[in-house]
Amino acid sequence: MAKDSAPTILIVDDTPANLSVLVDTLSESGYKVMVAEDGEDALAQTTHTKPDLILLDVMMPGMDG
Repeated sequence: MAKDSAPTILIVDDTPANLSVLVDTLSESGYKVMVAEDGEDALAQTTHTKPDLILLDVMMPGMDG
């Protein structure tokens, strides 16, 4: 990771209100934020970009945390 690049956080949650709060808060704090609404999408995104941290919902339809 480059010295001046912001850490990347992947948020995985199927509840829009949770996503909104986390995206707003983390973006305002200077983090790069990625969003996935299910486990399959999260896995697909990590093949392209490796986040520094993953925050995920434990209980989701299909593949959960």
